[in-house]
Amino acid sequence: MKNDLPPDDFDLTDFLPYLLNQAAEECSLAFQKHYKDRYGMLRTEWRVLFHLGRFGTLTAQEISARSKMHKTKISRAITKLEHRRWLKRDTDAKDRRRELLQLTPSGQKVYHDLVQVAHDHQLELLGQFKMTDAKALQNMLKRLGRLK
Repeated sequence: MKNDLPPDDFDLTDFLPYLLNQAAEECSLAFQKHYKDRYGMLRTEWRVLFHLGRFGTLTAQEISARSKMHKTKISRAITKLEHRRWLKRDTDAKDRRRELLQLTPSGQKVYHDLVQVAHDHQLELLGQFKMTDAKALQNMLKRLGRLK
């Protein structure tokens, strides 16, 4: 999209990355109330829990690649989830340097509870739009997320 405005007329509040970040932060903070109030979790802990609940046994490195979170944050989240007995670590028999992570039965219970809360939260968010607009928004965001 060509824009003929000089660079000094740049409006950050119309800059797409800024808008996406603001929208993502608002949506995340609204959802954070649920997992923080209910389970005392931080955002990174919820995201690690989500990846293990959704995809099963993973390594920290695999979670990092899928979530685009730094490995240090993931390591801290893993430690906290393990301390709560929602996650367990097993050494990979094929490569003893790797740890395989998976949710415990109590971790799975927390995951399933929060998935329902997340579903309800998403319905509330998308309920602000007509169904066709909501689907279009989801599709556009998925396309932007695949940009390299």
